[in-house]
Amino acid sequence: MKSSHSVWTTVLIGLAGLTLGTGCAQPSIVVASASSRNGMVVSVCDVASRVGADTLRKGGNAVDSAVAVAFALAVTYPGAGNIGGGGFMLIYPAHGEKPACIDYRETAPAASVPDMLAHAAETDARMVGIPGTVRGLALAHEKYGRLKWQALVQPAIHLAEQGFAVNAALARSLNHVLKEHPASVGLQAAFAAPDPKRGWIAGDQLVQRDLAGSLRLIAESGPSAFYEGPIAKQIVAEVSSAGGIIQLSDLANYRAVAREPIHGTYRGYDILAAPPPSSGGVTLVEMLNMLEPFDLRRDGRWSTRSLHLIIECMRRAFRDRAEHLGDPDFVSIPSRLTDKAYARTLAATIDPTRATPSESLAGPIPLRGEGESTTHFSIIDKDGMAVANTYTLEETFGSKIVVRGAGFLLNNEMGDFNSRPGVTDRTGRIGTPPNLLAPGKRMLSAQTPVIVTRDGKVALVTGSPGGRTIINTVLCVVLNTLEFEMPPRASVASPRMHHPWFPDEVLLELGNEGPSSKTLDDLRAIGHRIRMRNKNGKAYIQGDAHSILVRDGVFLGVADHRIHGGAVGH
Repeated sequence: MKSSHSVWTTVLIGLAGLTLGTGCAQPSIVVASASSRNGMVVSVCDVASRVGADTLRKGGNAVDSAVAVAFALAVTYPGAGNIGGGGFMLIYPAHGEKPACIDYRETAPAASVPDMLAHAAETDARMVGIPGTVRGLALAHEKYGRLKWQALVQPAIHLAEQGFAVNAALARSLNHVLKEHPASVGLQAAFAAPDPKRGWIAGDQLVQRDLAGSLRLIAESGPSAFYEGPIAKQIVAEVSSAGGIIQLSDLANYRAVAREPIHGTYRGYDILAAPPPSSGGVTLVEMLNMLEPFDLRRDGRWSTRSLHLIIECMRRAFRDRAEHLGDPDFVSIPSRLTDKAYARTLAATIDPTRATPSESLAGPIPLRGEGESTTHFSIIDKDGMAVANTYTLEETFGSKIVVRGAGFLLNNEMGDFNSRPGVTDRTGRIGTPPNLLAPGKRMLSAQTPVIVTRDGKVALVTGSPGGRTIINTVLCVVLNTLEFEMPPRASVASPRMHHPWFPDEVLLELGNEGPSSKTLDDLRAIGHRIRMRNKNGKAYIQGDAHSILVRDGVFLGVADHRIHGGAVGH
């Protein structure tokens, strides 16, 4: 498949029928790549990626393209693309300007109380946080955009009004959510299949005229239409009718914030990542700082020693995440977490011959007996301006509440607060103070949009969905690229792993390039618990890291097909 200045290639990473001592065959992991010298857009949806590439062709910069892609994904990838959620946009401007991160994370309504969600279901209207996406995109455009706002929203309006052909991944996702939530009236109406008896199949047209109307209002009046105008009234009416607590004043008072990115270094590269209330940047830099003194490349990516050290660093950084990280407007976050000296003290506690029991690291955290559906896209323009954007509704299709008449889904992001104060347990529930619910507070996030530079030029743009696994997915891609110097497609396709402190186990993808059966046995022998299947018994899959790697002035876009994806070069 070809486009101007762009060539697509597809590579198969992994071999069907491979077994790793588990008796189950590993499905092949496929990535698609494109190359260009004039700009690159990589997202979960090829339709949205083309919208972004078209924006670059029309003279837009990377931020213009990001705004257009974000609105397009709200139409074409409704499980996570959104105007009713929130996220983080990391921006590396061209020509030596200072990098920035647009924080458009959702906030808690003014009527919130700390323990009100202790037993709430994901579809409880009280789980809806104040959406940040529209103000966040507007702030990014105001500071960095080149094209007119209306022109950036128009492609999404067209896609919603005229419809688009759903792909197989979206068809499966729509069929699943409609089957699982028959009582969600707005959801059923907005996403009804052309033939309800057979459900959605690839090639069916999804038309969303109510959403087109909302997008048109946003195009014409900017974010005020969403936060103070007719859409705000529709949101409050929908949430109130379902028992929620959002008021018009909550929406009117919402602000996106431009923050300074977290900055770290690794082997001569500069690491830029989202700051709190994202936990991603701090946790990623802490892990890289712990790993930097070790010569992982000497032993190889899949050696017992390398895997043991990476797991132990994950364990320690996620423990610190639980104790210290939250909304910086509400809590004080220790600066030492990103210091190399502090990382060396943590690394010194790693036993090279034995796994550390997670419980032994708890310290002052008393032990007693986050959503997965996010999406990430990466963009770079011909001038070297780069954007890494991660945004979410929290669970797939968020709260399952569609604002009737407005056509968009609302998030259930309040579930990312520590809902039970003081309850931190071995299953992974966290109840530490920094991320307890409070009015106006931003809930802690694991979103980790990352831009890696060297000598002032972009080398890597990446990020991923996956709840708490996001940070470790990004760590794997960064290590594959910088430490192990894998080719771009292998860096993204290579099997990933995750250790979250609790539960005290390693989640590991299978794959042709992964560890051998003997290595897995060796890891178990020194005390690591390894799990390679989900609760439903299927092979564990982690993340969806749509990335751009820059080599000798060429932008190499890699679309991670663990879900779906398209890389389109200008």
